[in-house]
Amino acid sequence: MKRFLLLFLSLTLVIGIMAACSQKESTSPSGKEGEPETIKFYTHGTEDGYAWKRTISAFEEKYPDIKVDVVQLSEKQDGAESLKKIDLAAASGEEMDVIMFTNTPNYAQRVNLGMLEPIDSYIEKDGYKMEEEYKVDTSVGGKYYGLPGKFVAWYVLLNKDRLAAAGLEVPKNWTWDEFMEYAKKLSSKGHYATYFHGPWDGAWVNYMSLRLQSQEKDAGFLKTDGTSNMDNPLYKESLAMRLKMEKEDKTAVPYSSMISQKMNYRDQFFTQAVDMIITGTYMTAELGGSERFPAEFNIAVAPFPQNKLEETGSYSVGDGDILGISANSKHKEAAYKFIRWYTTEGQVAQGINIPSWTKVTNEQIVDLITDTLAEANNPEKVDKESLIHSIQTVITAKAGKPVPYQNEIDQALSAEFEKLILDKQNLDETVANSKKIVQDILDKNKK
Repeated sequence: MKRFLLLFLSLTLVIGIMAACSQKESTSPSGKEGEPETIKFYTHGTEDGYAWKRTISAFEEKYPDIKVDVVQLSEKQDGAESLKKIDLAAASGEEMDVIMFTNTPNYAQRVNLGMLEPIDSYIEKDGYKMEEEYKVDTSVGGKYYGLPGKFVAWYVLLNKDRLAAAGLEVPKNWTWDEFMEYAKKLSSKGHYATYFHGPWDGAWVNYMSLRLQSQEKDAGFLKTDGTSNMDNPLYKESLAMRLKMEKEDKTAVPYSSMISQKMNYRDQFFTQAVDMIITGTYMTAELGGSERFPAEFNIAVAPFPQNKLEETGSYSVGDGDILGISANSKHKEAAYKFIRWYTTEGQVAQGINIPSWTKVTNEQIVDLITDTLAEANNPEKVDKESLIHSIQTVITAKAGKPVPYQNEIDQALSAEFEKLILDKQNLDETVANSKKIVQDILDKNKK
């Protein structure tokens, strides 16, 4: 059934995009001579999370001939909800100019569907090399279709008050075994120390491969050479850790509760339902409290746990928002100017997220964190030193390049995890099925 739905979506998207592309081009960019050229920017980001007002104002000040119309797709800054709306807009032939994706797998799949315009010619004209300019690789099939905005690595948010009550220090570096021990000491009858927000129907699959991501290379379901990584022992160890914490230690919110109650990690942490969550650095802007989630307790941050302690820092996979130009856009030049500005100096102007742009210095990152916290409702609630340490000590782990069929792999492995965690198959069966599924998908997509 899922394959049929995916095929239907693919055909619908292609038809919608072709229909939109066949429409007659405007005789002038803005439609009226002398007026700014307006581009529509589709994003999951909210004002709280992205400060669009000041960001867009800064862009329009530099480019007064371009006006950006922000189309906010989710009040909760929900990437999955926004992606569905983007797919529907593309399928109906709705005019879009710039589209923001929350991660490389979703971006790569839409590239495969023909939703995005190649930007290699723009990059060549501007004279920069992507691998030197940005931390995130956005190449798909040897071409570029988007530029990365914020950089997202993993860290752990901690309820500092609960740690103190349990006699626990804020870790400066730690292992997964130590993370599990912390969870035991923080849990009690009827109270779970932590919450894993996934995997969930193909999304948030990072949570089923946590140990796999804490290594220097081959930190994903595919190796850096594009072959399957399912025979990596750390994949099985990641699944075993999830099983132990939920079933034996009873330190993690049950998966069945997450899916039946449609839980959200922000609610779980900020309402103090749990004491620590593994999440992305995109949460930095929210740590000092917001209108939706006031900071009512002290918050500390710890680096992403490791399989073994590293003196130089903590390995974590890196990803981030990717901005692409819609294939049906009538304003491609203006759209490119915006995504190039936004992913470089625009990240500094926005002043909220850690940029993927490599030209940003450590000093600028510290200033960015300081300024971001200063704008929060309760900045005094955040242990700034632990936050800066956790961000500055990240070592980006090397994973496979984004592939158009990544979502198919994620969906299939997510289904296998669900069978495991709901006691419908054992660990060895899950690993064996995972190996076969990924290899079958790779074989099917060989050219």
